[in-house]
Order: sequence, then structure tokens, then C-alpha cells
Amino acid sequence: MKSKKTYLFLVLLICLFALFFLDLIFGSVAIPLKTALNALFGNGTESDVQIIQNIRLPKAITAVLSGMALSVCGILMQTLFRNPLAGPYVLGVNSGANLGVALVMLSSGFLSIELNSFFSDLSIVTAAVIGALAVLLLVMAVAKKIKNNTGLLLAGIMLGQMVAAVQSLLEYFSDAESLKSFVLWNMASISNTTLSDLILLAPLVIILCLLSLLLMKRLDVLLLGEDYANSLGLNVKQLRLVIIITTGVLSGVVTAFCGPIAFIGIAIPHLSRLFLKTSLHKYIIPASIILGPCVMLLCDIICQLPANGVLLPLNVITSVIGAPVVLYLLLKNNKAIS
Repeated sequence: MKSKKTYLFLVLLICLFALFFLDLIFGSVAIPLKTALNALFGNGTESDVQIIQNIRLPKAITAVLSGMALSVCGILMQTLFRNPLAGPYVLGVNSGANLGVALVMLSSGFLSIELNSFFSDLSIVTAAVIGALAVLLLVMAVAKKIKNNTGLLLAGIMLGQMVAAVQSLLEYFSDAESLKSFVLWNMASISNTTLSDLILLAPLVIILCLLSLLLMKRLDVLLLGEDYANSLGLNVKQLRLVIIITTGVLSGVVTAFCGPIAFIGIAIPHLSRLFLKTSLHKYIIPASIILGPCVMLLCDIICQLPANGVLLPLNVITSVIGAPVVLYLLLKNNKAIS
């Protein structure tokens, strides 16, 4: 069994590296692999070096980081709520992060004052994290009152709609320039990050994903129920707080840089369980940390297939992959989520 899982992990790692280099090659201008590798190390024509180092490399790294972060968010939320349909996009956590970003980006039009100093990466990330944490805490409060999974899912959707209504109000009162910038951001894209953006994005994602690996055994215990976990001496309140902060920061920082990416958080954990045929976190978390980036890189490659300067919206592709997973869960596990 272990040898089979080791083989699957090796396959995933090979796919990750292959998709990473394919993402460097594909784009509006096709660049051969050898040329791309040379440009990666500063060799070749100036245009090739600029395209690879300043555009495609940051984009590919962002795909890897966002895939890791959203996958870990999905696992932590599904374990915390013991709900197979929990995820940052489905339960409205991404909507909270959206609202935080909207407050920063659209406030100049809404308040009729200049807030250019707040348009830095740090201010947007902070606002997104606060928004994500706020909605996550609201969902947890509702979860204490609503015990069935379907009710919790509907409550999360309603909270997301309420937050979206406030966001729409901000959009209505904002000026045209701020609104245009926000609408473009809200379409979700990993193409707008730069190497300087990664200085903030990469450490947060890597540190929190490593933290999730340290929680694996405790997450297995929590999945059996809070009463059982308490009887084994697990500090459930502390673990819950760590999960909330980790999930809020990861979903917030990814949303701040990439916009609201749909379905990755809910789909990847289930795909990992399907491939590995286990629910143990010591397998699921590492597998999702690899599989999430693979899917994000694949989605980005598909987005660029039309070429000729045409780039498909990222959420269209992630929804095509993620929505069938949700439908599969509803059909196969309808008793578990009712």
C-alpha cells in the first residue's frame, strides 16, 4: 500500500514539474523549451528573457502557490466543519475577502477622497484577510446552531450573497476608474503578479502550508468529533483557532493577488482522496499540496490555448473542473451531506 502511494506521489511530482515548464512555454508567443530554459537563466534574446523572467515565471509560481493555498484551505475547512462540501468559495470566505479588497480599491469613489496610499499590496492583503476571517467566524457561529451539512452549506451561500450585496453597493457608488480596476481584478487571474508581489505571497503560503503539515495527526483526531478529541487530550479550541487563522490568511492572500478563484479549494481534497483512497491527513495534505498546483497550472495552460492574444477567464476553466466534482459528491454521498 505504501509503495503504491509513493508511486502516486512520484507521478504527481513529475506532473507538477512538467506542467510548470509547459506553462513557461505556452502563451501568446510560443517559446521552445530549450529557449525558455536559457531565458530562465538570463541567456538568449532580451525579449525572451523579459517574457520568461518577468511575465511567465511569476505567473507559474503564482499558480503553484495559489493551488497549494486553496487546497490546504479546503482540507482544513472540510475537517473543521466535518462537511465534504466545505470550501472557501462555497462557504462565502472568498466573498469576505472580495469585500475587503473592494473596500480598499473602491473607497476613493465611495468616500470621494483620495486613498492612493492604501493601494499597496500590503493594504489589499490585510483587507482581504480581515474580510475572509470575518466571514469564516460568522460561518462558525452559524455552524453551532445548524447541525446538518446541507443547512450549513445554504447558510454559507446566503452569507456570501449578503457580502456580495454590500460589495455591489460599493461598486455602484465608486468612480469609473476604480470600478474598472476592481472588475478586472474580480475576474480572477494569476497573470498580474510580479516578482515583487511574490516576496509577500510566497512566504505566507509556504509557512502556513508547512504549518498544516504539522497539524496532520491532530486533524485526524478532530475529524472523529470534538468530544472524542477532547477525551484524548486534544486542545480543540486552540486547534480550531489555528485552523481559522490559517484558512483566513491563505484564502485572503490568494484572493488579494489573484481574485476569487472558484472550486479549487473544494475539488482538490476530494480528488486527492479519490486517487489515494484514504482520508488520513498525512497523505491527503501532501497530495493536495502537489495536486492543487498541478490543476492550477493545467487551468492556466488551457486558458492560453486559443493564442492570438486571447486569454480565457481562469474561473471558467476552474469551474469546468471543480463543478463536476461537487456534483459527483452530491450524487455519490447524498446521505452524508444531508
